[in-house]
Amino acid sequence: MRLLRGNGRSEKPSRDRRAAVVPAPVGRPRFRGEAPTVGVVGGGIAGIAAATLLAERGARVTLYERERGLGGRLAGWPTKLADGTTVTMSRGFHAFFRQYYNLRCLLRRVDPNLGSLTRLPDYPLRHSSGLHDSFARVPRTPPLSAMGFVALSPTFGLRDLVRMNPRAALPLLDVRVPEVYDRIDSVSATDFLDRIRFPEAAHHLAFEVFSRSFFADPRELSAAELVLMFHIYFLGSSEGLLFDVPDEPFPAALWDPLHRHLESHGVRVRTECSVREVRPLPGHGLDITTDDGADRHDALVLALDSGGLRRVVAASPDLGDADWRSRIARLRTAPPFLVSRLWLDRPVARERPGFLGTSGYGPLDNVSVLNRWEGEAARWAERTRGSVLELHAYAVAPNADRSAVQLDAVRHLHRIYPETRSARIIDERHEWRDDCPMFPVGGYRDRPGVRSPDPAVTVAGDMVRTDLPVALMERAATSGFLAANALLEGWGVRGQTLWTVPRAGRSAVLRGLAALGSH
Repeated sequence: MRLLRGNGRSEKPSRDRRAAVVPAPVGRPRFRGEAPTVGVVGGGIAGIAAATLLAERGARVTLYERERGLGGRLAGWPTKLADGTTVTMSRGFHAFFRQYYNLRCLLRRVDPNLGSLTRLPDYPLRHSSGLHDSFARVPRTPPLSAMGFVALSPTFGLRDLVRMNPRAALPLLDVRVPEVYDRIDSVSATDFLDRIRFPEAAHHLAFEVFSRSFFADPRELSAAELVLMFHIYFLGSSEGLLFDVPDEPFPAALWDPLHRHLESHGVRVRTECSVREVRPLPGHGLDITTDDGADRHDALVLALDSGGLRRVVAASPDLGDADWRSRIARLRTAPPFLVSRLWLDRPVARERPGFLGTSGYGPLDNVSVLNRWEGEAARWAERTRGSVLELHAYAVAPNADRSAVQLDAVRHLHRIYPETRSARIIDERHEWRDDCPMFPVGGYRDRPGVRSPDPAVTVAGDMVRTDLPVALMERAATSGFLAANALLEGWGVRGQTLWTVPRAGRSAVLRGLAALGSH
């Protein structure tokens, strides 16, 4: 088996020349004397980022995580296969884009050259009609990226271009936060694309694949979130749409080293520890109640998913104010999604890509040939002469027959990769989850910001409003650092400088056109 190795092996910190800096709060380098205690609730990317920065500045940090390991929605855990092999199961593939400046800054704490990441050579898409798209040859820098995609994609013909509505597409040319939410948060992603009159094939093959990466049906997704995503990954950044992946399972590649880094800075990491309630104390401080009792802290970072944040706030009646609490109570989670991992007794065809986005194949949204890029899977495949595949199905109807969805996903895999029809499944795992944030039409105003009504309490996570052009894992990392920065600023301690993709459209001419379209 061939394990892909990419430029991530020797990556040096570099950014789009138009990347935007977010200056750090100024102050003394670190705490002197008795440092404050901070509880960080949630051990995913956001919580790890917040805990890392606070501890590096000398705060006394306790990190609470209800699962047995760190990583949140990127956690992993051991499982034993039918052949006796112990392997790592997780909630599946995640793309580490080059635009993820702040997430990469976090990972560089333990991996300065990002040697644990390897670059996949393409981001291919396939529709059941037989159409294929690829981003391997698309130029990285806008507007050449958009022009190149249109020129190279089989979904755009001259007749399609003539019937498009360019005026409706103008919001794509100058995306700013939070203005983009003020303009089109009340519109669904589907309705927005329909207004532009994109070719139906492009709509399904490219744009639907992108929107479903938010684990949501595009008919329910805010157009503002979709447009922001296009700015981050395509129209506003010169980093391109190709991405890296960890070359070992998430715990080994990412979280175990960061766990050790946290402990080396004095962080008390409490896994398998659920926070039940937070109670502000008269005058100063908070009590954090777990199954083992209560801990007192001077400050708190709530780095939970939407459901976890709702539960903790609902159980903590004295936390925040009525408006803040009611907005958090209205937060929604996206529909369930499926991750199926299959250990097969034979390899797939050599030309199969490491990752393939799909559309029109029933519930199936993408297929990964894990042994193309993950070391553990590659070693298993080499030893058994087999392969390890992973299937994702997003935005599954809550009342769907889950066994039927699992079978249907495998059936469509057989259509995409016919050689898998004759393969024997040595073992399989099916993970169903429904804890990703939902970004519904009109929902932006209900999302919490980093700061809460209590200056001692901050919020982090991929649902948090940052007023920066970030999304998904990068929003989690950025909000974690911002939550720590907000606390450090209050204590007069220097925070961390952050970076984002450009905070406006790249071209003055295109920005002018977008302004005309808004009138």
